[in-house]
Amino acid sequence: MMWMQRLREDDTAAFTEIYEAYREKLLAVAYNRLGDLQAAEDVVQDVFASLWHQRHNSQIENAGAYLATAVKYKVLDRFRREQLLRQYQQVYSSDISISPATPESSLQYKNIMQLYQEEINRLPEKCQLIFRYSREQGMPVKEIAATLNISHKTVENQLTKALRHLKGNIKHYFSIFF
Repeated sequence: MMWMQRLREDDTAAFTEIYEAYREKLLAVAYNRLGDLQAAEDVVQDVFASLWHQRHNSQIENAGAYLATAVKYKVLDRFRREQLLRQYQQVYSSDISISPATPESSLQYKNIMQLYQEEINRLPEKCQLIFRYSREQGMPVKEIAATLNISHKTVENQLTKALRHLKGNIKHYFSIFF
């Protein structure tokens, strides 16, 4: 099977063959983890779209392994986003009790939090996922490493990278607001 080589050469028939060979399996995996058919279809569609868009830059040799891993990460990302949304809803539903004393300071706080989230979103996908697991979900390094099936050293390196990025890119915002 030379699907990936053919795909790198813009062979749409190869893409169709890959799609037909793996779509149902990937959909079953995503559905088993998400429990929502529409969400599972969205994840699988995103994975195939990503495969097509990255076809020229990819060194993928095993389409099945790549697609299965991509679905796993997309599902994890979806869980992370849903959890983050729930956290924000909880924070903002109780905004009155934790908000700063003045409307001006409340606006500054929201602006800083928005900028903070934008900077997190600029991190590479894996680095972002690791950072969110650590800082937003409170997962220890060892648990993150086990969840993502990577070494604890990789987790530590990615956290260091994320913190450097945030420190370097956010510090100038504070001078704007304060």
